[in-house]
Amino acid sequence: MLRQFELIEAVRAYDPTADEALLNRAYVYAMKMHGSQLRASGDPYFAHPIQVAGILTDYRLDTATICTALLHDVVEDTSATKADIAEMFGDEIAELVEGVTKLSRLELQAEHTRQAENLRKFILAISRDVRVLLVKLADRLHNMRTLQYVKPEKRERISRETLEVYAPLGRSIGIHSIASELEELAFEHLNPTARDAIARRLEALSLEHGRAVDVVARDIERVLSEAGIPARVFGREKTPYSIWRKLQRKSVGFSSLADIYGFRVIVQAEDDCYRALGVVHRAWPMVPERFKDFISTPKSNNYRSLHTTVVGPGGLRIEMQIRTEAMDRVAEDGVAAHWRYKNQSYGFDREQMERDGGRDPLQNLRHLVQVIEHGEGGEDWVEHAKLEMYLDQVFVFTPKGRLITLPRGAMALDFAYAVHTEVGDSAVGVKINGELKPMRTRLQNGDVVEIIRGAKRDVPSDWRSLTVTGRARSAIRRHIRTSERSEFQKLGRAALEQTLARVDKALKDVALKPALETLAIASDEDLFEAVGRGQVPPAKVVETLFPSLKGTVKSAGVGRKKIADDSARLFVRGGGLTPGVSVHFGACCSPLPGDRIVGILEPGQGLTVHTIDCQKLADFADDDSVWQDLQWTAQAEQGALAVTRLKATMKNAPGVLGQVATIIGEAGGNILNLALSHRQQDFFDVDLDIEVTDLKHATAIIAALRANPSIDTVERAKGE
Repeated sequence: MLRQFELIEAVRAYDPTADEALLNRAYVYAMKMHGSQLRASGDPYFAHPIQVAGILTDYRLDTATICTALLHDVVEDTSATKADIAEMFGDEIAELVEGVTKLSRLELQAEHTRQAENLRKFILAISRDVRVLLVKLADRLHNMRTLQYVKPEKRERISRETLEVYAPLGRSIGIHSIASELEELAFEHLNPTARDAIARRLEALSLEHGRAVDVVARDIERVLSEAGIPARVFGREKTPYSIWRKLQRKSVGFSSLADIYGFRVIVQAEDDCYRALGVVHRAWPMVPERFKDFISTPKSNNYRSLHTTVVGPGGLRIEMQIRTEAMDRVAEDGVAAHWRYKNQSYGFDREQMERDGGRDPLQNLRHLVQVIEHGEGGEDWVEHAKLEMYLDQVFVFTPKGRLITLPRGAMALDFAYAVHTEVGDSAVGVKINGELKPMRTRLQNGDVVEIIRGAKRDVPSDWRSLTVTGRARSAIRRHIRTSERSEFQKLGRAALEQTLARVDKALKDVALKPALETLAIASDEDLFEAVGRGQVPPAKVVETLFPSLKGTVKSAGVGRKKIADDSARLFVRGGGLTPGVSVHFGACCSPLPGDRIVGILEPGQGLTVHTIDCQKLADFADDDSVWQDLQWTAQAEQGALAVTRLKATMKNAPGVLGQVATIIGEAGGNILNLALSHRQQDFFDVDLDIEVTDLKHATAIIAALRANPSIDTVERAKGE
């Protein structure tokens, strides 16, 4: 635990103007108020806020933030009030402490409806003053470092919350150093088996390639020095969790040095970055499609660097990041890198932030606030918020050259709503790089996107499958809710008119107020909607208005459509589905709940459901008339079992198939069929049909299989 004078010295080392008296008061007050309280580890409770303050001194934050760290639990856990804090430490610190206190009261992993509302409040609170988030991240980091003292069931909840909310929020404002440690600590508790397997493999590779890493670093330094570019070069081992994420996303072999190690090249000036890139590319062949320039186009969290991969000494693939010292600090510390001493004061330097990259890393938080303000509801909002915090980005342009940053995988409607809500509302088509393209086309870096606009329209519900951003989905859902409400009102009015006609009454002659009062419904329109949705039988309304008719009134039907007797139809829906058309899942790609899906209408075969990346879709690329946009029903997303086919290549060794069966079984999967092919001396291929619940379940099984060193590759079948 940091002693009082050590904390003061740590702050004064970067801020000579720090208010020592204020820091001393906060330190002593925290110790006094927490008194004899103990943590689960048995340590004095006051050690926790002191350690949180110590973490934030590593990021050179201002005095108010350090005091907030010291005091962040006193209102929550002691008799102190916000007024007490304001009186002793000022309004600024009192507001920050209150902000952190409110976050502490939000149990994000509570039941889902409550979680959605809490996550809304959480995002709104941290978007008002990012220092609240910085204190909360440091608080969570220290709690994760001591999580072994917490009960197992609580440990799992806290770890999942850390992985799904706190780490992505840390990355959204660029604090990768804290985010990475949070991910590793959470991964260790959530999936210790996978982490240990990866760690053992990394250790073996370190023994095998450790010296090679040093040799490569020296070679890069030598080549740059000979070109007159001073540089620091060092290799770094990727973390187990980052490798696990990569195993989940795509097939990765542990045997490749470039997949496990990365090299960072630190130069003096921005111009040196591009000069160094040229020198490296002249010295070693560049791997095509592996170059990215995040200096001219920074990420939205202000990350700036050049990325490239070359085939280096000994034929090894070498991943490199080339950046300046300032870029390196922003890459690690994000928004915290811009607290500095300037003009006889210490605080956040917005001008320097703009000079460092010209992008505001807090914009990510503001974007999530925009999603909140669109009124997206409950469970979907939580998933969209998490999705947008996790996803990497793609950079596209308007025809006039305005840069739009979107999550990777975004499509035209995501772009349209990012430009302006009205553009999204009126979008009817898209041109990408001057060519008309389907709305389902995924956008790529550098695309110039032009939205073709029409009159106001009714948005098909299945258009949500053509978006990935919360902003676009919430806007579409709002349109659908408005349209549905109108349709249900028309339906309810018609049913009520027919029911009244059966007893020789006319709706225009009837006052509905008595029924509204009895049924506790606010307005005529709400009553019609309730009848249309089947929530209130029209006969009940008539009997409420005319009690003497009770028991004699028969409701008119509201025209509900019968679901076709086809099992696939129970799990997918879309505006293009036609009654009587057979619906079945493509064996080529075995769609799972959670996959983005489309339907292909073929004469004599009905509608075949495919994943959006199925290779079979190439056969229909030139005929838009057969495409149907589809989405999964709630029934499919709530526990339906599905079958996916995996294609794997594994070592031809005793016990390998047994290991595969064990891994799948431990992950909750069920092997329905297994077929061997292309058996050779060293390797063989196998097709596995596995019963799973959804895409997430299948992805977890694939990642677990990839972590086994006896399995070379494993992927889902995507057609032929």
